[in-house]
Amino acid sequence: MTVSPELRTSRQTSSDLLRSVFRQHAAGVAVITAHGDRPVGFTATSLNSVAAEPALISFGVGTGSSSWPVLSEAEHIGVHILGEHQAPLAATFARSGADRFAPPTRWRPGPEGVPLLDGVLAWLVARVVAKVPAGDHRIVIAEVVDGDPQGEGRPLLYHQGRFNALRD
Repeated sequence: MTVSPELRTSRQTSSDLLRSVFRQHAAGVAVITAHGDRPVGFTATSLNSVAAEPALISFGVGTGSSSWPVLSEAEHIGVHILGEHQAPLAATFARSGADRFAPPTRWRPGPEGVPLLDGVLAWLVARVVAKVPAGDHRIVIAEVVDGDPQGEGRPLLYHQGRFNALRD
């Protein structure tokens, strides 16, 4: 079988193609947290609801991220849905090398010792049930054990490489 030059090019740049296509996909912004020797967290746009019964969520995390060593051992994680007013918080948790839990970040220990961020639209604490290898990432699947959906405001979105708000 002969492979066309166009197909070879798309195979060689599949990572770039994936990034380019997903820049067109608006996604909600969450921060995932965990606690081990220290609290860790990162900004995620890969958060998904997996099942209602049992209540399962999933997200992807790079195995090269500074949070992965703690997350890889964590039994529970925190999931925080950010509001449109929290773009600076999202940027802090996305920045490599940042002290993410230092002021002005406001947080407290929550159920199962999971770090909970203040002022979010909603939060969950979930028990990790699986870590599925996926290239240079792991897909973490976790079962919801606690949470609060009562925050106020509108969600923060990520689109075209920037944090955005909903438009009416």
